[in-house]
Amino acid sequence: MLWLSILLIIIILLSLGGIFYITAFNRLNDLKTKIDEAESIIDENLRIKYDTLIRISNSLKKKIKENKNYFKEYEKLKDMNISNFDMDRKLSEGFTLILKMQDDLGLDNDEELNQEIEKIKRLDEKLCATKNYYNKNTSLENAIIRRFPTNLIARIHKFKIKLFFDGKDMDDEIIDDFKM
Repeated sequence: MLWLSILLIIIILLSLGGIFYITAFNRLNDLKTKIDEAESIIDENLRIKYDTLIRISNSLKKKIKENKNYFKEYEKLKDMNISNFDMDRKLSEGFTLILKMQDDLGLDNDEELNQEIEKIKRLDEKLCATKNYYNKNTSLENAIIRRFPTNLIARIHKFKIKLFFDGKDMDDEIIDDFKM
């Protein structure tokens, strides 16, 4: 009778351990899926923003009678091997240049240009929200990966600590890794 009680306790403990393992593993997978989806949305919106910027730059080239190509650097962005964070930064610089040119050239009443600028502003809002979502879920996943005993489950399934969208590594010794 004693061995039956011991066997029952072992079965209960193993069942509880299995439930914990499955729950932790599913939580890690859910967060990984959310992060991957956010990355996909960021990629898509950056592509749309890039295409819109190029369309605006071509439109501005026609309106400016100069031979200067102010957007040469931005036209080459697609061919460069840079992170989404760097791409986002460059596209934001390009958008700032467009806004400055619109103001300098007095194109505030250009309906086509204003529509494209509004499109970029909406994309920037989506990007901002998605980056926050990405960073929030990355932070949650990293916290689970660091905590015992879920760090064992993460190690078994090869989950790694992820960097935030801006490429910051909160675990390294570099305290000034954010550049403006």
